[in-house]
Amino acid sequence: MADILIIDDEKAIRKTLTEILSFEGYKIEEAADGEEGLKKFKEKNFDLVLCDIKMPKLDGIEFLQKAGEINADVPVIMISGHGNIETAVEAVKKGAYDYISKPPDLNRLLITIRNAMDKSSLVTETKVLKRKVSRVQEMIGESAPIKKIKETIEKVAPTDARILITGENGVGKELVARWIHEKSNRASGPIIEVNCAAIPTELIESELFGHEKGSFTSAIKQRIGKFESANGGTLFLDEIGDMSANAQAKVLRALQEGKITRVGADKDISVDVRVIAATNKDLLKEVEAKNFRLDLYHRLSVILIHVPSLNDRRDDIPLLVDKFLQDICSEYGIAKKPIAEEAIKLLQEYNWTGNIRELRNVVERLVILSGKTITAEDIRSYVMPK
Repeated sequence: MADILIIDDEKAIRKTLTEILSFEGYKIEEAADGEEGLKKFKEKNFDLVLCDIKMPKLDGIEFLQKAGEINADVPVIMISGHGNIETAVEAVKKGAYDYISKPPDLNRLLITIRNAMDKSSLVTETKVLKRKVSRVQEMIGESAPIKKIKETIEKVAPTDARILITGENGVGKELVARWIHEKSNRASGPIIEVNCAAIPTELIESELFGHEKGSFTSAIKQRIGKFESANGGTLFLDEIGDMSANAQAKVLRALQEGKITRVGADKDISVDVRVIAATNKDLLKEVEAKNFRLDLYHRLSVILIHVPSLNDRRDDIPLLVDKFLQDICSEYGIAKKPIAEEAIKLLQEYNWTGNIRELRNVVERLVILSGKTITAEDIRSYVMPK
């Protein structure tokens, strides 16, 4: 059920519109002038506004401008008994969805409201889709470790040097890999991700190198592996510390010779792939424990990039929270929620065991559960352990 705000200094007009639109199933709130209307607009997320032009305290055009600064995605339909073509054109230029003269034609009013709602929904959906298909997210942070990572990326991205990214779970290793790809000479090619920890040991070779039909029981047709799929682009091997010994040997050969062989085939296939690997493990300790090949480690770690934990970059938390609030509120189709300074300080003091991934989840939880402003009490209630 959509929420509509009616702003008009004529009580009879407000009452008539409220009765008509309530009957149509809309939830209505009223304001007797532009100032009261702006106050309500700031306090609540409305789906549409019907606004008179000539009003005391704050006229309709002024309201339109100020409302656009708060949330430009909410359609505003201007209504006036004193209007002319010039007024209508000015209103639309200032951002109004449409202009209707008083007394409004009921059918036209309802159709205009329905069309405005549909357009608003499409705008929101388009923003969400654009975000989903955007090639790479922004790397947020101004702390010394993040500045160092950005500087390193600028230097190494244009090369074909292999890179090993280390760091705890949830710190953003995949984001670093995607940034390197986007800034590389291979940006027009694909970036293919393989989570080595998520693929069963017996299937990892088929996943990476592909297989021929009939090469094993369930191989009912030929399959192209990730190395071939990434040809001309970047292959991101996430959690490479969990790769089986047999697969490690084949990856080493692919890196050394630039060739792979599908499972069940004899023919070598040349591949032009830049490999970026990532792990949350200490690979040198894994080498000592005979779980990882030293020669593969050296092949992968031409450039080492360590992504710090969120606890080691607490100065970046305000920037990250602001970005997540913007993204999440936009996804939910609501105005960005403000957050109190004390709430930010509490988030900076919190122990982030899940790093940035955990912080984003927490911000989403706060957006859903908090009131108009995210307060310190919200942090204590919904974030801090009891």
